[in-house]
Amino acid sequence: MEGAANRVLHDLRAKVARLESPQLRARTILPFGDVAIDGKLPGGGLVVGALHEVAGGGNGAVDGAAAALFAAGIAARTVGQVLWCVTRHDLFAAALAQAGLGPDRVIYLEAGDEKSLLSSFEEGARHGCLGAVVAEVSKLSMTASRRLHLAAEASGTMAIAVRRWRRQTEAADFGQPTASATRWRVSALPSVPLPVPGVGRARWLLELIRCRAGESADFLVDACDGEGRLRLSSDLADRSFTARDARWRA
Repeated sequence: MEGAANRVLHDLRAKVARLESPQLRARTILPFGDVAIDGKLPGGGLVVGALHEVAGGGNGAVDGAAAALFAAGIAARTVGQVLWCVTRHDLFAAALAQAGLGPDRVIYLEAGDEKSLLSSFEEGARHGCLGAVVAEVSKLSMTASRRLHLAAEASGTMAIAVRRWRRQTEAADFGQPTASATRWRVSALPSVPLPVPGVGRARWLLELIRCRAGESADFLVDACDGEGRLRLSSDLADRSFTARDARWRA
């Protein structure tokens, strides 16, 4: 009995030692490539071995799609395959490709329910051989987010939770505290008019709502290009919050 207890204690100590090893704590940064955005993030970009959250600025499909494309652009700039976990059948692969995430890099996983999706999300983040793991989740508790963050940190994999809701009442969950390193909100804006007939590049209001060891900020950006990169759209980027912007944060 005593021998079994010692083995359990030894295993726990070894696990703690692995989690605290300098190699695992060394953080890789994924910059956006824009000084204004990267300057607001500790280290100059997104921490790769961490959990990040993204949501649409409103409850409509357009803002939800913008949030998914923002996540796709980030995942596209990682190295390796990307696991994308869903519970609904409305993910448009061609749109992800326009954000730089081609179909040859994406492994799609359809879960039967939210519990299975979170389990798959965590396993993917823990795997260690993926460039990024993206999951469309409605609810994310502090406990679940901690498990995801630790799994991402241990494997050095980018984990992105795209928040989606089936009902208006579920949207309030996005305001609850989680263990994510950053929390973003993306709202679709009218594109800049072109000098010739046609549709210009999409624009987004990108809000950095929460940033661990950093400050909140918002940016007016052109949507991700074919390499997943953003571009600041005007000198309105990183402006201070005004009453005019309240409608985007409501």
